[in-house]
Amino acid sequence: MVISIVTLGVSMSADAGFLGLTGNTMSWKEEVLLHDGQIVVAERFYNLGGYPTIESRERAAVDQTVTFSLPGTSKKIIWKTDFRDSEPEANSLNLILFDVVKGVPYIATYPAGCIAYNKWKRPNPPQLLFKYEKEQWKRIGVAEFPAEPSKANVIVGRPATKLLQSFYTVEQVKKENQDIDTPEFKTILREAVKPGAAGSSVNCIELVQYKGTWIMPNDPVMRRLLDQQTK
Repeated sequence: MVISIVTLGVSMSADAGFLGLTGNTMSWKEEVLLHDGQIVVAERFYNLGGYPTIESRERAAVDQTVTFSLPGTSKKIIWKTDFRDSEPEANSLNLILFDVVKGVPYIATYPAGCIAYNKWKRPNPPQLLFKYEKEQWKRIGVAEFPAEPSKANVIVGRPATKLLQSFYTVEQVKKENQDIDTPEFKTILREAVKPGAAGSSVNCIELVQYKGTWIMPNDPVMRRLLDQQTK
């Protein structure tokens, strides 16, 4: 499967500034420690929507764009994901790591929520792995993912708005991730996760899309309700 939403060498919007929050956006830079000890810089930018609930302290993410510098070159590559559940195509991925092995860039991600997990056909291990090939990100299986990159080296998710910094060092990235307990959010899994594992996407109920709404496969009540609404 090829994800063609990424292009090579596109720069971020200048008005983002990487100075924190600007309207309904947030951005920052962070150091990324590669498996061989080299450090590159990632530029991360979010478009934000409204607050999901009255009690929410953080705005919902609409999409994220990450620009990676490549070690030893002036080239940059981009990875982008859309977080809107209303989009029909598979999307909504959170970044776990970025690395370059034998000149080939790789990223590891996991589905951001149960709808995303179902959109991606419920993978187990519950992660999505990609390599950069012919100027686009191509999904690969765990057997093709190199052994050297093995654990999170980027900020997983996004920092709290009130605590956002403009730049994070390698040590600060590690500190941001220190409270992550769920293995699929911090390490590359090479074996299936057993149902019931704490915090895992494999525990998500199975959902299917019906007339633009995600419902359980055998839910005649919801199907009738949606049928009535679309008449």
